[in-house]
Amino acid sequence: MSDDSKSPAAAPPSREALPPGTRFGEFEILRVLGVGGFGVVYLANDYSLERQVALKEYMPASLAVRGEGPRITIRSKAHEKTYAMGLRSFVNEARLLAKFDHPSLVKVYRFWEDNATAYMVMPYLQGITLRDKRKTMGAPPKEAWLRQILDPMLEALEQLHGEGIYHRDIAPDNIFLPISGGTPILLDFGAARQVISDRTQTLTAILKPSYAPIEQYADTGMRQGAWTDLYALGAVMHFLLFGAPPAPSTARAMQGDAVPIDQRRVPGVSPQFMSVIAWMLGVRPTDRPQSVAVLRAALRGEIPVPALMQVRREVPASAASAAPQPFDKTMVDPAYQPTMRIEGSYDPTRLDTTYQPTVVVSRTAPAKSPPPAPEAAPSPPAVSPAGSAGKIWLMVGAAVVAAAAVVAVWQFSGGTPRAPVTAPAPR
Repeated sequence: MSDDSKSPAAAPPSREALPPGTRFGEFEILRVLGVGGFGVVYLANDYSLERQVALKEYMPASLAVRGEGPRITIRSKAHEKTYAMGLRSFVNEARLLAKFDHPSLVKVYRFWEDNATAYMVMPYLQGITLRDKRKTMGAPPKEAWLRQILDPMLEALEQLHGEGIYHRDIAPDNIFLPISGGTPILLDFGAARQVISDRTQTLTAILKPSYAPIEQYADTGMRQGAWTDLYALGAVMHFLLFGAPPAPSTARAMQGDAVPIDQRRVPGVSPQFMSVIAWMLGVRPTDRPQSVAVLRAALRGEIPVPALMQVRREVPASAASAAPQPFDKTMVDPAYQPTMRIEGSYDPTRLDTTYQPTVVVSRTAPAKSPPPAPEAAPSPPAVSPAGSAGKIWLMVGAAVVAAAAVVAVWQFSGGTPRAPVTAPAPR
Protein backbone atom coordinates (compact mmCIF):
# COMPACT_ATOMS: atom_id res chain seq x y z
CA MET A 1 0.00 0.00 0.00
CA SER A 2 1.92 2.97 -1.24
CA ASP A 3 1.16 6.63 -0.83
CA ASP A 4 1.49 7.93 -4.37
CA SER A 5 -0.50 11.09 -3.84
CA LYS A 6 -1.18 13.61 -1.13
CA SER A 7 -4.60 14.58 -2.44
CA PRO A 8 -7.80 12.60 -1.84
CA ALA A 9 -9.01 13.64 -5.28
CA ALA A 10 -6.21 11.58 -6.83
CA ALA A 11 -7.49 8.34 -5.28
CA PRO A 12 -9.02 5.77 -7.65
CA PRO A 13 -12.69 6.65 -8.09
CA SER A 14 -15.24 4.07 -6.98
CA ARG A 15 -18.92 4.61 -6.38
CA GLU A 16 -18.85 1.53 -4.15
CA ALA A 17 -16.27 3.03 -1.77
CA LEU A 18 -17.18 4.66 1.53
CA PRO A 19 -16.90 8.48 1.50
CA PRO A 20 -14.20 10.32 3.45
CA GLY A 21 -15.28 11.09 6.98
CA THR A 22 -16.98 7.72 7.58
CA ARG A 23 -16.31 6.66 11.19
CA PHE A 24 -15.88 3.23 12.76
CA GLY A 25 -15.28 3.98 16.42
CA GLU A 26 -11.79 5.48 16.70
CA PHE A 27 -11.13 5.04 12.96
CA GLU A 28 -12.03 7.72 10.40
CA ILE A 29 -11.67 7.12 6.67
CA LEU A 30 -9.57 9.79 4.91
CA ARG A 31 -9.48 8.49 1.32
CA VAL A 32 -9.30 5.42 -0.91
CA LEU A 33 -5.88 3.82 -1.35
CA GLY A 34 -6.91 1.09 -3.77
CA VAL A 35 -9.85 -0.86 -5.17
CA GLY A 36 -9.64 -4.54 -6.09
CA GLY A 37 -12.00 -7.23 -7.25
CA PHE A 38 -12.78 -8.31 -3.69
CA GLY A 39 -12.38 -5.20 -1.56
CA VAL A 40 -11.48 -1.59 -0.97
CA VAL A 41 -8.48 -0.33 1.02
CA TYR A 42 -8.74 3.08 2.71
CA LEU A 43 -6.30 5.39 4.44
CA ALA A 44 -7.73 6.07 7.90
CA ASN A 45 -6.88 7.93 11.08
CA ASP A 46 -6.63 5.96 14.31
CA TYR A 47 -7.50 8.64 16.87
CA SER A 48 -6.92 6.41 19.89
CA LEU A 49 -3.25 5.76 19.06
CA GLU A 50 -2.73 8.89 16.91
CA ARG A 51 -1.47 7.17 13.77
CA GLN A 52 -2.52 6.51 10.20
CA VAL A 53 -3.62 2.99 9.29
CA ALA A 54 -4.89 1.04 6.30
CA LEU A 55 -8.50 -0.09 6.68
CA LYS A 56 -9.55 -2.92 4.37
CA GLU A 57 -13.22 -3.64 3.60
CA TYR A 58 -14.65 -6.79 2.01
CA MET A 59 -16.55 -5.47 -0.99
CA PRO A 60 -16.74 -7.78 -4.06
CA ALA A 61 -18.27 -5.40 -6.59
CA SER A 62 -19.36 -8.25 -8.88
CA LEU A 63 -21.49 -9.75 -6.12
CA ALA A 64 -22.69 -6.81 -4.04
CA VAL A 65 -23.63 -3.14 -4.20
CA ARG A 66 -23.67 -0.34 -1.65
CA GLY A 67 -26.82 1.64 -1.06
CA GLU A 68 -27.14 5.11 0.40
CA GLY A 69 -25.42 4.18 3.66
CA PRO A 70 -22.50 1.90 4.53
CA ARG A 71 -24.53 -1.32 4.42
CA ILE A 72 -23.86 -3.71 1.56
CA THR A 73 -26.59 -5.52 -0.38
CA ILE A 74 -26.02 -8.68 -2.44
CA ARG A 75 -26.91 -8.12 -6.08
CA SER A 76 -28.77 -11.41 -6.56
CA LYS A 77 -30.01 -14.28 -4.42
CA ALA A 78 -27.91 -16.55 -6.63
CA HIS A 79 -24.78 -14.82 -5.26
CA GLU A 80 -25.61 -15.29 -1.57
CA LYS A 81 -23.59 -18.49 -1.08
CA THR A 82 -20.56 -17.18 -2.98
CA TYR A 83 -20.64 -13.88 -1.08
CA ALA A 84 -20.88 -15.68 2.28
CA MET A 85 -17.94 -17.93 1.41
CA GLY A 86 -15.84 -14.93 0.43
CA LEU A 87 -16.77 -13.10 3.62
CA ARG A 88 -15.81 -16.12 5.71
CA SER A 89 -12.48 -16.33 3.88
CA PHE A 90 -11.87 -12.60 4.52
CA VAL A 91 -12.49 -13.00 8.25
CA ASN A 92 -10.30 -16.12 8.35
CA GLU A 93 -7.53 -14.15 6.65
CA ALA A 94 -7.75 -11.48 9.35
CA ARG A 95 -7.68 -14.06 12.14
CA LEU A 96 -4.75 -15.81 10.48
CA LEU A 97 -2.61 -12.68 10.19
CA ALA A 98 -3.49 -11.54 13.71
CA LYS A 99 -1.89 -14.73 15.06
CA PHE A 100 1.60 -13.96 13.77
CA ASP A 101 4.19 -11.41 14.78
CA HIS A 102 6.93 -11.51 12.14
CA PRO A 103 8.44 -8.50 10.32
CA SER A 104 7.81 -10.13 6.92
CA LEU A 105 4.13 -10.88 7.63
CA VAL A 106 1.70 -7.97 7.51
CA LYS A 107 0.12 -7.35 10.92
CA VAL A 108 -3.61 -7.03 11.60
CA TYR A 109 -4.42 -4.69 14.49
CA ARG A 110 -8.18 -5.25 14.59
CA PHE A 111 -11.02 -6.79 12.59
CA TRP A 112 -14.79 -6.85 12.94
CA GLU A 113 -18.03 -7.56 11.07
CA ASP A 114 -20.67 -4.90 10.40
CA ASN A 115 -22.94 -3.62 7.62
CA ALA A 116 -23.26 -7.17 6.19
CA THR A 117 -19.51 -7.17 5.50
CA ALA A 118 -16.21 -7.16 7.42
CA TYR A 119 -13.23 -4.88 8.01
CA MET A 120 -9.61 -5.25 9.10
CA VAL A 121 -7.12 -2.61 10.21
CA MET A 122 -3.45 -2.98 9.22
CA PRO A 123 -0.30 -0.81 9.22
CA TYR A 124 -0.17 1.88 6.57
CA LEU A 125 2.81 0.78 4.46
CA GLN A 126 4.65 3.02 2.04
CA GLY A 127 6.96 1.66 -0.62
CA ILE A 128 6.79 -0.39 -3.82
CA THR A 129 6.20 -4.00 -4.79
CA LEU A 130 9.01 -6.31 -5.81
CA ARG A 131 7.55 -6.38 -9.31
CA ASP A 132 7.88 -2.60 -9.65
CA LYS A 133 11.35 -2.64 -8.11
CA ARG A 134 12.61 -5.13 -10.71
CA LYS A 135 11.29 -2.93 -13.50
CA THR A 136 13.59 -0.13 -12.36
CA MET A 137 16.72 -2.32 -12.54
CA GLY A 138 18.87 -2.12 -15.63
CA ALA A 139 20.63 -5.41 -14.86
CA PRO A 140 19.87 -8.57 -12.87
CA PRO A 141 20.48 -8.24 -9.13
CA LYS A 142 23.44 -9.94 -7.44
CA GLU A 143 23.10 -13.00 -5.26
CA ALA A 144 23.60 -10.99 -2.06
CA TRP A 145 20.59 -8.80 -2.91
CA LEU A 146 18.49 -11.83 -3.84
CA ARG A 147 19.27 -13.40 -0.47
CA GLN A 148 17.97 -10.25 1.24
CA ILE A 149 14.60 -11.08 -0.34
CA LEU A 150 14.73 -14.86 -0.14
CA ASP A 151 15.87 -15.33 3.46
CA PRO A 152 13.12 -13.21 5.15
CA MET A 153 10.49 -14.84 2.94
CA LEU A 154 11.69 -18.28 4.03
CA GLU A 155 11.50 -17.25 7.68
CA ALA A 156 7.93 -16.01 7.22
CA LEU A 157 6.89 -19.14 5.34
CA GLU A 158 8.41 -21.35 8.00
CA GLN A 159 6.14 -19.76 10.59
CA LEU A 160 3.08 -20.20 8.37
CA HIS A 161 3.90 -23.78 7.44
CA GLY A 162 4.47 -24.64 11.08
CA GLU A 163 0.76 -23.89 11.63
CA GLY A 164 -0.33 -25.85 8.56
CA ILE A 165 -0.99 -22.63 6.60
CA TYR A 166 0.08 -22.13 2.99
CA HIS A 167 0.01 -18.82 1.16
CA ARG A 168 -0.62 -20.23 -2.35
CA ASP A 169 -0.34 -16.87 -4.13
CA ILE A 170 3.30 -15.78 -3.80
CA ALA A 171 4.30 -13.49 -6.66
CA PRO A 172 6.39 -10.31 -7.16
CA ASP A 173 3.33 -8.07 -6.79
CA ASN A 174 2.55 -9.70 -3.41
CA ILE A 175 5.97 -8.91 -1.90
CA PHE A 176 6.25 -5.36 -0.61
CA LEU A 177 9.48 -3.38 -0.13
CA PRO A 178 9.03 -0.63 2.49
CA ILE A 179 10.39 2.78 1.55
CA SER A 180 12.34 2.76 4.81
CA GLY A 181 14.44 -0.12 3.49
CA GLY A 182 13.30 -2.64 6.08
CA THR A 183 12.59 -6.32 5.56
CA PRO A 184 10.30 -7.28 2.64
CA ILE A 185 6.70 -8.06 3.58
CA LEU A 186 4.50 -10.82 2.21
CA LEU A 187 1.05 -9.49 1.31
CA ASP A 188 -2.35 -10.75 0.12
CA PHE A 189 -3.35 -13.83 2.04
CA GLY A 190 -6.71 -13.98 0.27
CA ALA A 191 -5.73 -17.33 -1.25
CA ALA A 192 -4.36 -18.77 2.00
CA ARG A 193 -6.04 -21.80 3.50
CA GLN A 194 -5.57 -23.59 6.78
CA VAL A 195 -5.61 -27.28 5.98
CA ILE A 196 -5.86 -30.31 8.22
CA SER A 197 -2.86 -32.64 8.09
CA ASP A 198 -3.15 -35.66 5.79
CA ARG A 199 -6.33 -34.38 4.17
CA THR A 200 -6.39 -33.95 0.40
CA GLN A 201 -7.38 -30.44 -0.60
CA THR A 202 -10.30 -30.13 -2.99
CA LEU A 203 -10.72 -26.35 -2.80
CA THR A 204 -11.12 -24.15 -5.83
CA ALA A 205 -7.74 -23.36 -7.37
CA ILE A 206 -6.59 -19.77 -6.95
CA LEU A 207 -3.40 -19.05 -8.82
CA LYS A 208 -1.17 -16.98 -11.08
CA PRO A 209 -0.25 -19.31 -13.96
CA SER A 210 3.50 -18.66 -14.13
CA TYR A 211 3.95 -18.80 -10.34
CA ALA A 212 1.67 -21.74 -9.50
CA PRO A 213 2.96 -25.33 -9.41
CA ILE A 214 1.08 -28.06 -11.18
CA GLU A 215 -0.59 -29.43 -8.04
CA GLN A 216 -2.38 -26.10 -7.54
CA TYR A 217 -4.53 -26.61 -10.61
CA ALA A 218 -7.93 -28.12 -9.90
CA ASP A 219 -8.50 -31.87 -10.04
CA THR A 220 -4.85 -32.92 -10.27
CA GLY A 221 -5.22 -35.20 -7.25
CA MET A 222 -1.88 -33.96 -5.86
CA ARG A 223 -1.51 -32.75 -2.29
CA GLN A 224 -0.35 -29.20 -1.61
CA GLY A 225 2.09 -28.26 1.10
CA ALA A 226 5.28 -26.36 1.83
CA TRP A 227 6.64 -27.47 -1.56
CA THR A 228 3.78 -25.54 -3.21
CA ASP A 229 4.86 -22.18 -1.76
CA LEU A 230 8.53 -22.97 -2.41
CA TYR A 231 7.79 -23.43 -6.13
CA ALA A 232 6.16 -19.99 -6.26
CA LEU A 233 9.08 -18.42 -4.39
CA GLY A 234 11.46 -20.07 -6.85
CA ALA A 235 9.43 -18.53 -9.70
CA VAL A 236 9.84 -15.12 -8.03
CA MET A 237 13.63 -15.65 -7.97
CA HIS A 238 13.46 -16.62 -11.67
CA PHE A 239 11.61 -13.36 -12.39
CA LEU A 240 14.25 -11.34 -10.54
CA LEU A 241 17.11 -13.10 -12.31
CA PHE A 242 15.80 -13.09 -15.87
CA GLY A 243 13.18 -10.33 -15.92
CA ALA A 244 10.34 -12.78 -16.62
CA PRO A 245 8.73 -15.69 -14.76
CA PRO A 246 9.16 -19.29 -15.90
CA ALA A 247 6.69 -20.86 -18.30
CA PRO A 248 3.50 -22.15 -16.62
CA SER A 249 4.01 -25.45 -14.86
CA THR A 250 1.46 -27.15 -17.10
CA ALA A 251 3.59 -26.29 -20.13
CA ARG A 252 6.84 -27.22 -18.38
CA ALA A 253 5.37 -30.62 -17.52
CA MET A 254 4.89 -31.39 -21.21
CA GLN A 255 8.07 -29.78 -22.52
CA GLY A 256 11.10 -28.91 -20.40
CA ASP A 257 12.85 -25.55 -20.26
CA ALA A 258 14.73 -24.65 -23.44
CA VAL A 259 17.80 -23.97 -21.31
CA PRO A 260 17.78 -25.75 -17.91
CA ILE A 261 17.84 -23.14 -15.16
CA ASP A 262 20.81 -24.64 -13.35
CA GLN A 263 22.85 -24.48 -16.59
CA ARG A 264 22.29 -20.75 -17.07
CA ARG A 265 24.82 -18.26 -15.78
CA VAL A 266 24.11 -14.79 -14.39
CA PRO A 267 26.95 -12.42 -13.38
CA GLY A 268 27.25 -12.18 -9.61
CA VAL A 269 25.17 -15.33 -8.96
CA SER A 270 26.86 -18.62 -8.05
CA PRO A 271 26.09 -21.88 -9.90
CA GLN A 272 25.14 -23.41 -6.53
CA PHE A 273 22.44 -20.75 -6.01
CA MET A 274 21.13 -21.37 -9.54
CA SER A 275 20.93 -25.09 -8.77
CA VAL A 276 18.85 -24.38 -5.66
CA ILE A 277 16.43 -22.23 -7.70
CA ALA A 278 16.15 -25.02 -10.28
CA TRP A 279 15.35 -27.45 -7.46
CA MET A 280 12.61 -25.16 -6.14
CA LEU A 281 11.12 -25.13 -9.65
CA GLY A 282 10.90 -28.91 -10.04
CA VAL A 283 7.71 -29.69 -11.93
CA ARG A 284 6.66 -32.67 -9.81
CA PRO A 285 6.10 -32.04 -6.09
CA THR A 286 8.60 -34.77 -5.22
CA ASP A 287 11.27 -33.03 -7.32
CA ARG A 288 11.33 -30.02 -4.95
CA PRO A 289 12.52 -29.36 -1.40
CA GLN A 290 9.76 -30.50 0.93
CA SER A 291 10.33 -27.95 3.68
CA VAL A 292 12.00 -24.62 4.37
CA ALA A 293 14.51 -26.38 6.63
CA VAL A 294 15.69 -28.67 3.83
CA LEU A 295 15.94 -25.73 1.42
CA ARG A 296 17.98 -23.72 3.91
CA ALA A 297 20.38 -26.65 4.36
CA ALA A 298 20.96 -26.70 0.59
CA LEU A 299 21.53 -22.93 0.48
CA ARG A 300 24.16 -23.33 3.21
CA GLY A 301 25.80 -26.19 1.31
CA GLU A 302 25.07 -28.70 4.09
CA ILE A 303 23.28 -31.08 1.73
CA PRO A 304 23.67 -31.49 -2.04
CA VAL A 305 20.98 -30.41 -4.44
CA PRO A 306 19.47 -33.62 -5.87
CA ALA A 307 20.02 -34.37 -9.50
CA LEU A 308 16.80 -33.46 -11.24
CA MET A 309 15.00 -36.26 -13.05
CA GLN A 310 15.01 -34.75 -16.49
CA VAL A 311 16.78 -35.24 -19.77
CA ARG A 312 19.85 -33.02 -19.97
CA ARG A 313 20.57 -31.32 -23.24
CA GLU A 314 23.86 -29.96 -24.44
CA VAL A 315 23.48 -26.21 -24.14
CA PRO A 316 25.78 -23.92 -26.13
CA ALA A 317 27.99 -21.84 -23.85
CA SER A 318 26.70 -18.66 -25.48
CA ALA A 319 23.12 -19.53 -24.55
CA ALA A 320 23.93 -20.52 -20.98
CA SER A 321 25.94 -17.38 -20.27
CA ALA A 322 23.79 -14.90 -22.17
CA ALA A 323 22.85 -11.95 -19.97
CA PRO A 324 19.11 -11.63 -19.28
CA GLN A 325 17.42 -8.92 -21.29
CA PRO A 326 16.34 -5.77 -19.41
CA PHE A 327 12.69 -4.83 -19.36
CA ASP A 328 11.34 -3.22 -22.50
CA LYS A 329 9.23 -0.37 -21.13
CA THR A 330 7.13 -0.36 -24.31
CA MET A 331 5.95 -3.92 -23.75
CA VAL A 332 3.41 -5.29 -21.33
CA ASP A 333 5.14 -6.42 -18.16
CA PRO A 334 5.18 -10.23 -18.48
CA ALA A 335 5.52 -10.68 -14.72
CA TYR A 336 2.18 -9.16 -13.82
CA GLN A 337 -0.56 -11.76 -13.85
CA PRO A 338 -3.81 -11.20 -11.98
CA THR A 339 -4.78 -14.09 -9.78
CA MET A 340 -7.01 -16.52 -11.66
CA ARG A 341 -9.82 -18.58 -10.15
CA ILE A 342 -10.06 -22.03 -11.71
CA GLU A 343 -13.11 -24.07 -10.78
CA GLY A 344 -13.14 -27.77 -10.10
CA SER A 345 -12.81 -28.99 -13.69
CA TYR A 346 -10.60 -28.06 -16.60
CA ASP A 347 -11.61 -25.39 -19.07
CA PRO A 348 -10.34 -26.74 -22.44
CA THR A 349 -9.87 -23.20 -23.74
CA ARG A 350 -7.45 -22.28 -20.95
CA LEU A 351 -5.81 -25.41 -19.60
CA ASP A 352 -3.81 -28.30 -20.92
CA THR A 353 -6.38 -31.06 -21.37
CA THR A 354 -3.70 -33.70 -21.94
CA TYR A 355 -2.88 -33.64 -18.23
CA GLN A 356 -4.90 -36.33 -16.47
CA PRO A 357 -5.61 -36.90 -12.74
CA THR A 358 -2.88 -38.72 -10.91
CA VAL A 359 -2.95 -42.50 -11.13
CA VAL A 360 -1.03 -44.43 -8.49
CA VAL A 361 1.15 -47.10 -10.05
CA SER A 362 4.18 -48.95 -8.77
CA ARG A 363 7.50 -47.44 -9.82
CA THR A 364 9.36 -50.67 -9.03
CA ALA A 365 10.42 -52.56 -12.10
CA PRO A 366 8.94 -56.07 -12.17
CA ALA A 367 11.34 -58.91 -11.49
CA LYS A 368 12.57 -60.54 -14.65
CA SER A 369 11.40 -64.13 -15.05
CA PRO A 370 13.80 -66.69 -16.54
CA PRO A 371 13.39 -67.15 -20.28
CA PRO A 372 11.28 -70.14 -21.30
CA ALA A 373 12.93 -73.22 -22.72
CA PRO A 374 13.28 -72.96 -26.49
CA GLU A 375 10.63 -74.74 -28.48
CA ALA A 376 10.44 -75.67 -32.05
CA ALA A 377 8.92 -72.73 -33.82
CA PRO A 378 5.96 -73.55 -36.06
CA SER A 379 6.37 -72.86 -39.70
CA PRO A 380 5.17 -69.32 -40.41
CA PRO A 381 2.29 -68.98 -42.84
CA ALA A 382 3.20 -67.73 -46.25
CA VAL A 383 2.38 -64.05 -46.63
CA SER A 384 3.07 -61.52 -49.31
CA PRO A 385 5.96 -59.07 -48.73
CA ALA A 386 3.55 -56.15 -48.54
CA GLY A 387 1.39 -57.86 -45.88
CA SER A 388 4.45 -58.70 -43.77
CA ALA A 389 5.68 -55.10 -43.80
CA GLY A 390 2.22 -53.80 -42.84
CA LYS A 391 2.03 -56.10 -39.84
CA ILE A 392 5.51 -55.07 -38.71
CA TRP A 393 4.62 -51.38 -38.83
CA LEU A 394 1.36 -52.01 -36.93
CA MET A 395 3.31 -53.83 -34.21
CA VAL A 396 5.91 -51.01 -33.99
CA GLY A 397 3.20 -48.36 -33.75
CA ALA A 398 1.38 -50.22 -30.99
CA ALA A 399 4.60 -50.59 -29.03
CA VAL A 400 5.36 -46.86 -29.28
CA VAL A 401 1.87 -45.90 -28.10
CA ALA A 402 2.06 -48.32 -25.16
CA ALA A 403 5.49 -47.02 -24.13
CA ALA A 404 4.29 -43.41 -24.27
CA ALA A 405 1.29 -44.24 -22.09
CA VAL A 406 3.47 -45.91 -19.47
CA VAL A 407 5.88 -42.95 -19.39
CA ALA A 408 3.00 -40.46 -19.04
CA VAL A 409 1.43 -42.37 -16.15
CA TRP A 410 4.79 -42.68 -14.37
CA GLN A 411 5.59 -39.02 -14.98
CA PHE A 412 2.49 -37.74 -13.21
CA SER A 413 1.91 -40.50 -10.69
CA GLY A 414 2.20 -39.46 -7.09
CA GLY A 415 1.71 -40.54 -3.55
CA THR A 416 2.66 -38.55 -0.49
CA PRO A 417 5.53 -36.25 -1.49
CA ARG A 418 8.83 -37.17 0.09
CA ALA A 419 11.75 -34.94 0.91
CA PRO A 420 14.43 -35.70 -1.68
CA VAL A 421 17.78 -34.82 -0.18
CA THR A 422 20.00 -37.07 -2.28
CA ALA A 423 19.96 -38.17 -5.89
CA PRO A 424 17.86 -41.30 -6.43
CA ALA A 425 19.81 -44.51 -6.91
CA PRO A 426 19.88 -45.61 -10.54
CA ARG A 427 17.62 -48.48 -11.39
